[in-house]
Amino acid sequence: MRTRLAAMAVAILLPAHLLPASAFAQQGVFQNRLGDPLPSPSITSPTLPPSMPPAEPEAQLSLSALLSGAGVPLRQGLAWRIYEDRGDGTRPSIVGRSTEAEPNFTLPPGAYVATVTYGFASASKRIVMGGQPATDTLRVAAGALKLAGAVGDQKIPAAQVSFSVFVPVGTNSEGRLVRSGIKAGEILRLPEGTYHVVSTYGESNAIQRADLRVENGKVTEATLNHRAATVTLKLVAAPGAEAYAGTAFSVLTPGGDTIREAIGAFPQVTLAEGDYVLIARHDGQVYTREFKVESGLDRDIEVVAKAG
Repeated sequence: MRTRLAAMAVAILLPAHLLPASAFAQQGVFQNRLGDPLPSPSITSPTLPPSMPPAEPEAQLSLSALLSGAGVPLRQGLAWRIYEDRGDGTRPSIVGRSTEAEPNFTLPPGAYVATVTYGFASASKRIVMGGQPATDTLRVAAGALKLAGAVGDQKIPAAQVSFSVFVPVGTNSEGRLVRSGIKAGEILRLPEGTYHVVSTYGESNAIQRADLRVENGKVTEATLNHRAATVTLKLVAAPGAEAYAGTAFSVLTPGGDTIREAIGAFPQVTLAEGDYVLIARHDGQVYTREFKVESGLDRDIEVVAKAG
């Protein structure tokens, strides 16, 4: 009993920094290494990060297109793309597409580039969205070509003629191909400028060329006139007789250049006006004939297989 009282007396007389930690733990007080009391953690008022401002809402962008000059609204043949404009020199990414005449895009705030393609013509515009609906119009500098072919007063059927359109480069009228295989009556939309047009009638040498001007808001219609005819080749035993099947024909210029080759009983060949040499090969025999093509005069060219 006396020993316990002595220990308690010593504890009471010792300074606070010499008391064991267990003494303070019993009283609910915590100390650091230097003996100073540590603050008790709070569970009623935790420290929270500052609140973030609310994000700006997405908004609708409405677009339309007009022809420059004429100001005519474009209602078809459009291809729209919306690119994100990051402004850091990286390749922009596509965030929207449409083929409608007046498309709507829902976009978050930011900078964008809107582009519209009309045939081979196009226009673009930088647009900034700030959380509010926006409307804009792009003006396309474009016109169009509509082509046809004829021999004299007779229109060439669309299936028998095709066109190629070029952009002249320097002194080369066929410097850059815009498009080939264009059919008669087709509308080809192009930026304003001068173009070189090549018309091919048939599959041989009946070719005509022309330089044509396309103006904004206008359709340039042109008919390229060919001086040519379609001839039917035949190898016969006598004039007017039945043609031999499986005959191989070669059509040459007087200088010996091959224009067209064909195989059959009576193949048809469209040729430009001029003089030609026809060679027919059948059963190991070769037969020749000279003939002339007159513009607009379609006819049979017979080679008579003479014995010996």
